[in-house]
Amino acid sequence: MRVGMKYGRDLVEVEIPDQNLAGVLTLQKSVPIEQPERAVWDSLESPIHSAPLATLAKDRTSACVVISDVTRPVPNKLILPPILETLESSGIPREKITILIATGIHRPNEGKELEEMVGAEIMRDYRIVNHFSQDIETHEYLGLTQGGAPVYIDKTYLEADLKVTTALIEPHLMAGYSGGRKSICPGLASIETMKVLHGPQILEHPKASVGNLEGNPLHIEATEIALMAGVDFNVNVTIDDQRRLTGIFSGDIVESHLAGVRFVEKQVKVTLPEPVDAVLVSSAGYPLDTTFYQAVKGMLAAVEIVKQNGSIVLVAECSQGIGSGPFTDLILKTKDLNQFIHDIHDPANFVIDQWQLEELAKAAKKADIYCYADGIPYDQLKDLFVQPIRTPAEGIERVLDKHGTDAQIAALPDGPYVLAKVEN
Repeated sequence: MRVGMKYGRDLVEVEIPDQNLAGVLTLQKSVPIEQPERAVWDSLESPIHSAPLATLAKDRTSACVVISDVTRPVPNKLILPPILETLESSGIPREKITILIATGIHRPNEGKELEEMVGAEIMRDYRIVNHFSQDIETHEYLGLTQGGAPVYIDKTYLEADLKVTTALIEPHLMAGYSGGRKSICPGLASIETMKVLHGPQILEHPKASVGNLEGNPLHIEATEIALMAGVDFNVNVTIDDQRRLTGIFSGDIVESHLAGVRFVEKQVKVTLPEPVDAVLVSSAGYPLDTTFYQAVKGMLAAVEIVKQNGSIVLVAECSQGIGSGPFTDLILKTKDLNQFIHDIHDPANFVIDQWQLEELAKAAKKADIYCYADGIPYDQLKDLFVQPIRTPAEGIERVLDKHGTDAQIAALPDGPYVLAKVEN
């Protein structure tokens, strides 16, 4: 069977012999909302555990609307106009409205990239700024969490009279699910906060895993931080495999997010009766596969269903290369993943983006990883703890060579957007 795997803005077709195909695991069929614009307005007017946005905005002098960065395909062009119109019609002047990009520790989004995210009109008519986690002077200290994390949050957000967050809810490799509290932490948190939140004491916890909120220390800490920072109104969406709106959940930052998680779990969770020898996985195409850093999320989606000592065949365009400067430097200089994991438990060895190499180490510990990525030179892929392949077909051939002609292979065309699990 030929399976279309998302790759950049296109698909790559990969042939898997029928006798070897354990299943093509995709998002559950869902009906997109027929009138998405009306649904957004309805959500703002009849929110979950909250007064309507228009009521909250009345008599406020300024507003900050938080949006995700380019790595999340949030339909901003759909959800931002009703939010902005509501704020202005409630009396907040346009010049007192700031759109703040929750970059977390990622790079800023500007120019054509920003225009693609929000549209030309919004880019032209509104003040849009990026969060910079490493500029500590642009953050305000709010105290310590119960877990001892120092909380520094972007001043632009804290100084706004009305605070609105937006995001996409999807499975997340560490926090269980994205959305909700993640707009604030890591979205608007300083690097000093994230040294703890993305430190090994939290990320090595068995419950800091994809699809799990219960007892997840990252979820618990991030929620506490969001409440410390204050969120007046939250707008979260869910989308299908064609990125059409399937749900919108607005209102209280905790309750609206949980409602969205319950909804999205039904869309994304698929199961296999037993682990498979190998998994062919994408990183869901653009924008999530623009860097190897982001592509690690595809590996982690496969880890849940692959056998110990199995194989993962990853297809990710990586059009922007390996990732940030710190991550690139770290992965290229690291020669032993076991030593790396040992070393990061010493805070003196902290490096920005180390957590993604930590997650890669989890995948590499369980399976051989074959990687097809046009955006990274073949010889350089060898230094990224993967085995480079020149075509996806070569990856399937190597899987069959390793595991035999009866090898069972599952395919995840949507990569980390699917919550793949083994039954029981």
